[in-house]
Amino acid sequence: MEAEFDIGIIGGGPAGATAASYLAKAGLSVAVFESETFPREHVGESLVPATTPVLLEIGAMEAVEAAGFPKKYGAAWTSGEQRDIDHLGFRGLTHNFQAAEVLFSERDQPGVDRDYTFHVDRGKFDHILLKHAESLGAKVFQGVRVGKVDFGGEMPVLRVGLGSRSVGIPVRMVIDASGRRTHLGNQKKFKIPDPVFNQYAVHAWFDGFDRKALAVDKEQADYIFIHFLPVSDTWVWQIPITDTITSVGVVSQKQRFKEYNGDRETFFWDTVASRPELLEVLKNAEQVRPLKTEGDYSYGMKQITGDNFVLIGDAARFVDPIFSSGVSVALNSARIACQDIIAAAQAGDFSRSRFASYEKKLRRGVSNWHEFISIYYRLNILFTAFVQDDRYRLDVLKMLQGDVYDEDEPKALAAMREIVEAVENDPHHLWHPYLGDLKAPASAPSF
Repeated sequence: MEAEFDIGIIGGGPAGATAASYLAKAGLSVAVFESETFPREHVGESLVPATTPVLLEIGAMEAVEAAGFPKKYGAAWTSGEQRDIDHLGFRGLTHNFQAAEVLFSERDQPGVDRDYTFHVDRGKFDHILLKHAESLGAKVFQGVRVGKVDFGGEMPVLRVGLGSRSVGIPVRMVIDASGRRTHLGNQKKFKIPDPVFNQYAVHAWFDGFDRKALAVDKEQADYIFIHFLPVSDTWVWQIPITDTITSVGVVSQKQRFKEYNGDRETFFWDTVASRPELLEVLKNAEQVRPLKTEGDYSYGMKQITGDNFVLIGDAARFVDPIFSSGVSVALNSARIACQDIIAAAQAGDFSRSRFASYEKKLRRGVSNWHEFISIYYRLNILFTAFVQDDRYRLDVLKMLQGDVYDEDEPKALAAMREIVEAVENDPHHLWHPYLGDLKAPASAPSF
């Protein structure tokens, strides 16, 4: 049997398209099988600076810039808490809970040549990346769904649906970039539910939303905003999509959504109403897309590589998206995996051991994200103190930039963990009432 392509990629989203670009540039024959037809709507609309080096390396940055997406210079957090916390001092963390913000330009980042990244319409952004991969020589098949992948022969065979027929396409190697559909993760039963995060999102686009209304610094109105709500483990994102359209999403524990019996409208508006000033702004805007839900929020995989296959992007791991990690993990996992895949192709050996470097680096980076977000949820609005404290600010910013793959554990995580532990163990601590309810069990797998 001869391979029709060197690499078969399941999924044409950011992870699959980026992998296709790297591999096509390296001279490998690549086929991308995407079940939908682009452009299509997708959530996860705010990037972090760690995407910049990848876009530059594959040559897609010019097209992304030309698309005119809103530029993202930083991130901000708000809460309805009005009290100052100077009297709650803990090792010098003496700021207020009401607001915090960071500028990406405060810290230089390797491979990042500009002080901004982007908020993107994912329909347009993903289409740009897929077309770019095609321009580099990758064969792209849209509206084509991959069924079972057969690993029983001398090489993998993808069963691909073409109309009423199923066709077998032999390839030397398979990349699963199928997103939260987790094609191989489900087929091979690798998938593990996350024991910490069981979040659910309801979101829509709004025209005429006043982005300055909740911004302390009105010049920062086009940052991504995370609005804390006085509801356990619940927050709202605010992301510019165009000059006038804003993406707004409510994220909360799935159990809380179940209490509404699937009524997304009531859930969304009741939750937003817990911050009256946010509700007022949203009521004065025009909803231009219906509310959509996102479930199956966080999971890992027992295995992300094997003989003749790797999993990348959301197909490998998905963590709560509070720090806009999704597209960054997609692009960077593709980047790291392709280094090993190109070397494997040159050696003519696609055995699992060839992808050990990728697996180690991806697990380390995503583990850092997971730990950061776990502690963040437990800190709740206390997190704003870390953002504002000079001892931790740049280290926290490093994580917010998505720069998490080359360090075992960012220094700020140890400090955040220490403070959470001290507050948790002292019910009389002045910070204790502010802790979030979500807590990682000691037995949680790192996967």
